[in-house]
Amino acid sequence: MSERQRDLVFVTVGTDHHPFDRLCGWADAWVAEGRHLEVPWFVQSGTSKAPAVAPWRDYVGYDEMCDFMARAVAVVCHGGPATIMDARRLGRVPIVVPRNADLGEHVDNHQQRFARRMAELGEIHLAQSQDEMFELVEKAIADPSAFAVSQDGAEIAAAVAKFKELVDGLFDKKKARR
Repeated sequence: MSERQRDLVFVTVGTDHHPFDRLCGWADAWVAEGRHLEVPWFVQSGTSKAPAVAPWRDYVGYDEMCDFMARAVAVVCHGGPATIMDARRLGRVPIVVPRNADLGEHVDNHQQRFARRMAELGEIHLAQSQDEMFELVEKAIADPSAFAVSQDGAEIAAAVAKFKELVDGLFDKKKARR
């Protein structure tokens, strides 16, 4: 699929049972403001408060989620490693809004730490505020190729190896604390 054929902003909060009202609210605010009407949004909201304006469903199947990501000009997601890697595998550098435990969005702040590290490595675009998310979505709509992941096999293998190293490091730290 060419970058110009992408026609959707796809937002996913994942399947965690904690609501992520903040991200769903930000998506709804964009749609309510009538920004870029030529680019529709779709929100997978999970247990979060459903958007009032943006099209949504609480859950979509894995294959449907992959279809949404594959046709998205921008993927906006929580900081879950599997979702991030799915977006990258499907050709998108995701805009990541990590869940915040202090807001009741998760049990701890591992998504915050993981997302910061992935942003440092250039694997994601990190958005920590509504304004940052809106700015990144604007950039993705203006230049979809800037949010494309190279489909070069060597680059993908390197990214997977880097991901494994990061995850192994998280487990090693947890073992060391015991």
